[in-house]
Parts: sequence; C-alpha cells; structure tokens
Amino acid sequence: MKTFISTLLLTITLFINLQCKAQTEKSLDPKLENIAWISGNWKGEAFGGKTEENWSEPSGGSMMATFKLINKGKITFYEIEIIREVENTLILQLKHFNYDLKGWETKDETVDFPLKEITPTKVIFEGMSFEKVGENEMNIYVDLHQKDGSIETTKFNYTKN
Repeated sequence: MKTFISTLLLTITLFINLQCKAQTEKSLDPKLENIAWISGNWKGEAFGGKTEENWSEPSGGSMMATFKLINKGKITFYEIEIIREVENTLILQLKHFNYDLKGWETKDETVDFPLKEITPTKVIFEGMSFEKVGENEMNIYVDLHQKDGSIETTKFNYTKN
C-alpha cells in the first residue's frame, strides 16, 4: 500500500510539473496584439553608452520603433525598426543610420529577422529576441556577426517609465 501511494504521489507531482511547464512555454499566435507589451519608451546601456528604444502600439498591421546609441554625449548611430504582419506571421525589419542619417544599408535593403516563436514572455526572431522580465523591464538579445565569422549575442537590458 505504501508503494502504491508513493507511486501515485510521484505520478501526480510529475503530471503537475509537466502541466506547469507546458503552460509557461505555451506558444501564441503570430499576432501583434500578442507582443503589444513591447510598446513604450525603453532606456538602457550597451556598447559603452546609453541606449533608447521607442516602440509604438500595434496599429495598421505593424509596430514601429526608433533606436539611438549615445556615447560620450554624442549619437553613435540610429535604427528605424518595424514589426509587421506578413502572410500569417511576423517579421522584424530594420535600417541603420549614422549620426547624420546617412544609411548603412542600400536604399531598398533591410535587415530582416523572421519570426520563430511567441510565448507570453518572449518574442523570438531569427537573430533577435525580446524577453519580458516585468511590466517595466525587458531584455533584447541581438546576434552580432563578427569579422571572424563567429556570432556574439549582445544583451540589452531596458527599463521604461
């Protein structure tokens, strides 16, 4: 009888753990309303300077953002970013600009990050991901290609007002 009860308790415990894990890793549909938590004015530090990223609320099938990096009181570079709904999925696209708005990419070229997965606290694109830490904190992880061909992931920790 003791063995039966022990086995039953172990089985129930494993089942509850699996259910909790499944609930926290639940994938969401690729819809902008599922990632609206990204919107807001976010500030942080990276690359030896201060960063600011401003994301709009979803509207018109997209979200839009601006990014800037400030080092020693001067702009190092800007980005314009969008996340848009395309063929039942999402794509993040961006363009880089020098401090004087001269573009890094050609006129018709964008840096594209196709969507991989959305959960209640993560938006994972190929090469960039967003992680909701709390209502006023998020991390963004960006894969940066190095000259030697390797990839280094840089973490941006942001808070919003």
